[in-house]
Amino acid sequence: MPKEPMTRMYVNLGALHGTVEAALHEMALTRLVARLWSKDHQLWKPEPTEIANRLGWLTVAEQLREKVGPLQSFAQTVRSAGFRDVVLLGMGGSSLGPEVFRCTFGSMRGFPRLWVLDSTVPGFVRQVTKAINPAKTLFILASKSGGTIEVMSLYAHFSGLVAKARKNTGGAQFIAITDPGTSLGALAHERGFRITFTNPPDIGGRYSVLSYFGLVPAALLGLDVQMLLDRGIEMAQACRPGIPPDQNPGAYLGAVMGILGRSGRDKVTIVASPRINSFGLWAEQLLAESTGKEGKGLIPVAQEPLAPPDAYGNDRLFVYLRLEGDANAESDKHVKALERAGQPVVRLALRDAYDLAAEFFRWEFATAIAGHYLGIHPFDQPNVQESKENTGRVLDYVKTQGQLPRNDAPESGVDTLLSQAGPGRYLAILAYLTPSSKADAAIKTLRKTLLTKHHLTTTAGYGPRYLHSTGQLHKGGPNSGLFLQLIEDMKPDVAIPGQPYTFGTLAQAQAVGDFQSLQARHRTVVRVRLGSRAAQSIKKVLKPSRKRATAGAHASKKRVSKRVRKRGRKR
Repeated sequence: MPKEPMTRMYVNLGALHGTVEAALHEMALTRLVARLWSKDHQLWKPEPTEIANRLGWLTVAEQLREKVGPLQSFAQTVRSAGFRDVVLLGMGGSSLGPEVFRCTFGSMRGFPRLWVLDSTVPGFVRQVTKAINPAKTLFILASKSGGTIEVMSLYAHFSGLVAKARKNTGGAQFIAITDPGTSLGALAHERGFRITFTNPPDIGGRYSVLSYFGLVPAALLGLDVQMLLDRGIEMAQACRPGIPPDQNPGAYLGAVMGILGRSGRDKVTIVASPRINSFGLWAEQLLAESTGKEGKGLIPVAQEPLAPPDAYGNDRLFVYLRLEGDANAESDKHVKALERAGQPVVRLALRDAYDLAAEFFRWEFATAIAGHYLGIHPFDQPNVQESKENTGRVLDYVKTQGQLPRNDAPESGVDTLLSQAGPGRYLAILAYLTPSSKADAAIKTLRKTLLTKHHLTTTAGYGPRYLHSTGQLHKGGPNSGLFLQLIEDMKPDVAIPGQPYTFGTLAQAQAVGDFQSLQARHRTVVRVRLGSRAAQSIKKVLKPSRKRATAGAHASKKRVSKRVRKRGRKR
């Protein structure tokens, strides 16, 4: 295991240690790390498509060192202009890194609040709209492609509010972060945006946190951008080819995840100190979207409630991010109990919150290494487009018919999913509802019950955020997932200027599109409508349902439905 003090990595793999050590020995013989740094696409696939031009994250921190001064000057200009709030409009790789910064650090004294709006659910749109003064808010449009439907819909909403508040177009209240030559870049120029940050194009969204996509929001929060980059570079240096694989923090973690994942321990369960608990939201997308394809993949489990060791199966790998000085008593006790029970555990020690930048690079490097061992392409996302295309067809129907298409699939409850639960399975909660402390608490309680009473691994994500995070894994990864869509009433709704549909309609179209995509991939999926009191309704979803399963199961659908009906008669 790594011994360099900088790596701060401690591994307890038990009987699995020898297998990982053998892989590390082979890694040295095959020069795997050196080949990664030389951008050898054959580490993953024979063809270089979306590999050779997706490895810019290896050196982006070093490249952006010279931009620290301009970034901090820009942040001071925004501060001096009297902006009270900054609202980031982005999805996936454009939003999750900033969300970690926001949750971990908050805004420094004198700097504006940051809102990360990565949703089309009207309740969330209303929540942010109500909290800000449009005339004193800076808006960030963050999109690698430049045409993300969520971002452009939100821009239409807020640009109208700014124009109304300022009685002009208010272009100076908007900035853009995008790749070269995108339609967003052209729009920013046309509308007179304050500035456009053009990101290096050789970086995929989920690997972009140490590029402009992460650093611009960090600077606007008042964070020390230089320190963030220095910590990222420090970890990058520790992962260089000259470091033996068993001393290389990124290569070691990647080998552990890849080798254990390949042998059935594919549930990478992230335990984190309270202050840095949001790190899992970012890591979810990195692991799920990078490895979940070709029927393989690592299943990231983030923010799962803690439970006794006997609640877990033999399909887990636990990774504990421990922040020095945080309230770690509960998580320390939990991890020690897991180790005593023989579960494999990797401990990563953070000196302070800025070490998150080092972890960003470590996990990016490790994911690339794990992808090699899994035999997949870690930089594409072939199944993400399916849900987008389905959503587009639903919206086309709305435009012509004036309403959402009829859903002929009967609704069902969690008992349908539980009837198919077993070793190696996991249940993904896909929540199309307004984020709130009450909703978070209700989902947490649901996950705790499913884990402790049914020994079922759970993941959870708000829609449509998860579509840009774990959605690739759901369709392209192993067929071990059970999927529960929770949908609140989208009322009161919010109009999208220039469109014949509302945010509520768009959110429901995205839910329908993903439901259809999961069905097409023979995934078991159930939809539950929560009504207007979503948080309270979540508490009731475990009550037995006498309704038949939705058309989410494949060949076993008739057998499952029969079992559910029989269970209903017995009750």
